[in-house]
Amino acid sequence: MEKHASLANRKRRERVINSVCFLLVVFFSALCLLPIWWIFRSSVMSNNQLFANDVPFFPPDWLFSNYPRALQNFDFWTYLKNTMIIIVPSVIAGTVTAVLGGYAFARMRFKGKKFLFTLVIGSMFLPVMVTLIPLYIMWTNVFELNGTYWPLILPYFCGGGAFNIYLIRQFIMTIPRELDEAATIDGAGHFRILISIIMPAIKAAMIVVALLLFTQMWNDLIQQSLYIHDAKKYTIALGLSQFKGSLKQDYSAIMCATCMSFAPGIIFYLLGQKYFVEGIVLTGMKG
Repeated sequence: MEKHASLANRKRRERVINSVCFLLVVFFSALCLLPIWWIFRSSVMSNNQLFANDVPFFPPDWLFSNYPRALQNFDFWTYLKNTMIIIVPSVIAGTVTAVLGGYAFARMRFKGKKFLFTLVIGSMFLPVMVTLIPLYIMWTNVFELNGTYWPLILPYFCGGGAFNIYLIRQFIMTIPRELDEAATIDGAGHFRILISIIMPAIKAAMIVVALLLFTQMWNDLIQQSLYIHDAKKYTIALGLSQFKGSLKQDYSAIMCATCMSFAPGIIFYLLGQKYFVEGIVLTGMKG
């Protein structure tokens, strides 16, 4: 009887703890979503309502006509096309080279491997501002910066950053070496092992790398403003920055442009959300 009562009390405590944790998750999720709601709700309100003393939490009138009005001055589709011209090759090249680099550090044996890997990890602690001016001087000697996106694309052909190579390496390290050895006995080389065994097992990590690269380049206002000077070649980040500066009082139009600017990023994240969560917790193939 006492054992039954103890078991019932334990289940009751577990239900209470689970309920409290659920409520906390809902509360903090609502806090994270509040800025997004505030921007969207401001985009469908008039400027008079936004400047009122008592601003309502929900719009009294849903003015979706603000979006066509904002598009008259905010060339969203041109900015989106220019952004994709930079992002698509950079994400593909960055992900592929991160996989190649991660595989080399995880599986291959060569002289100076530990030293090179130490340099890769050490570069993670190097601030972006330190390399900004040397890279700019280098690219000005190679390209005519006003007419090309190459200075924004080519750096991602080297793994897209040290963290991406490190993340891929850590995933590959979780894959049993016995699989590589069995494939080697069957006559497979490094390339065949990478394509047939490694890449299917690290799909989550590859999607995480792609998402991180996408987010990094989507929000990279500093480098884009440094290399892009032609208004016809502006990206989303540059176009939004210029749009906010030209319309200082039309906050509803600014909020419309802001919503359109982060919507593609949210859609891209939602498509890979499952694999992003798997990649963050570093779940690989278990032996």
